[in-house]
Amino acid sequence: MGQQTYTVTGMSCGGCEENVENSVREINSVSHVDADHENNSVEVIGDGVSDTDVVTAIKDAGYEIDA
Repeated sequence: MGQQTYTVTGMSCGGCEENVENSVREINSVSHVDADHENNSVEVIGDGVSDTDVVTAIKDAGYEIDA
């Protein structure tokens, strides 16, 4: 995977960013996650991380993702 940026809606504060980051960090091989509610973005860095796992983690945290 390397580095991928996702468009995520529903984040409105730093707590939302933390929720998304914590959920995505639980995925094996994720080395870095940076959520930004002002830009509606989540940047994920890691080797061997599947898009499906990231999308599921973001949705499980309670947010919508534009595929």
